[in-house]
Parts: sequence; C-alpha cells; structure tokens
Amino acid sequence: MFDGKEFARYAAEGLGLTILIAWFFYRSFMAVLPLAPLAVFYLCRVQEKLGKDRREKLALQFRDLILSVAGGLQAGYSVENAFLAAGEDVERLHGTDSLMAREMRILRRGIRNNIPLERMLLDLGRRSGVGDVEDFAEVFSIAKRSGGAINDMIRRSAAVTGDKIEISREIRTLLASRKYEQKIMNLIPFLIVAYLQITSRGFFDVLYGNPAGIAIMTACLAVYLAAFLLSGKIVDIEV
Repeated sequence: MFDGKEFARYAAEGLGLTILIAWFFYRSFMAVLPLAPLAVFYLCRVQEKLGKDRREKLALQFRDLILSVAGGLQAGYSVENAFLAAGEDVERLHGTDSLMAREMRILRRGIRNNIPLERMLLDLGRRSGVGDVEDFAEVFSIAKRSGGAINDMIRRSAAVTGDKIEISREIRTLLASRKYEQKIMNLIPFLIVAYLQITSRGFFDVLYGNPAGIAIMTACLAVYLAAFLLSGKIVDIEV
C-alpha cells in the first residue's frame, strides 16, 4: 500500500497523465472526467510495480538472512540465537530501515516473548507475498515439529533461493534494453502527432470536436492502451 507521500505523488502523476491524454486525443480538458479511470489504473499499475520491487528486495535480503542463519548454526548457535544474530547481520548489510531488518525486529521481540519461531516465520511468509519465504517457512515448520535436519534444510534453502535470485538478475539484465525500447515505443505516437502538429498545423483538426472524430480517437486510444498492456506483458517475466 502507498504511504501518504507516495499516494500524493503518484495521484498527481496519474492526474497529469490523464490531462495529457485528454488533450492529445480529444483536445478538450472536459474529457478528463470520463477518462478519470485511467488515473486509477495508473495508481494500480504503480502500486503493482512497487510491490514487485519490494518483494524482489525482500527475497534478496531473505537469502542473506538464511545464509547468515546457516553460518550461525554451523558455529553452534541454537536456531533462535542463529536468527537473532542473522538479524544483526542483515542490518549491517542492508541498513536498519531495510525491509528484512524491520521484519527481524518483529521476530526478535517475538522470540523474547516466547512466541514459537516457526509461527512467526509462517506469518512473515504470508505477509511478504514472496514464494521463497513462504516455502521456507512451511518446510522449517515441518522440520521443527518432526525433528528434521534443520541445518541441512536451511543450507539447501539458501542455495535454492540464491540460484533463483541470480537467474532473476540475469533475466532482468537481458530485458533491460527491451524495456527501454518499450518505453520509447510507447512515446512514439505522441511524438509523431506532436511533430505533425508543429510542421502541418491543422492537419488533425478534423478529428476534434465532432462525433466521428471522437469515435475514431476513442478507437485509437483503445488500441494504444491494448498495445501498452501487451508490451508490458511481453517484457514482464517472472522466475
């Protein structure tokens, strides 16, 4: 969810984008009202992107956490003390305001209040929305109840999570240029029309202020939005 500053910022951006589209496609600021859902759509898209970025950061920080936990277990710590020590390592690596550092402070308070570690990890997995965290919490809970080899389980989880993160990084690197091209292509229709408006004034006047023109521009807007969504799906690859 957005905090207050984020909501104000992205709401203003969404409104500005809606005004731009209203003027570009209809040459009328009155079109902002029927196009208001576009601002809501923009907010939803930004919220989705921010959520995805946060989940990726949390997955990376979680990988570092369980690597540190595995090291603590090898040094002879109990599971709870290994997690407490790992929380301090996460704060040094990613900062005290990082997502995982905040979660570890919650976990630290829970351990001191004698709340079972597996219950807190399951809660973290559900709240995080990160598949790796949820899977780890489930396996850890089962291993803790059944007396399984927790040390080996944590080491394997760290290795699998690390491999997934590296693959995800490689994919993002390969797609970076394609995403940049996608952003440029999204701007091309606006740039072409702006160029024609400057060099050939009145060329598009027939498309504004009459029912036939409004219908044509509405169809163009629908095609543009469909192409925008499709291009986003093409370059959005989940690992």
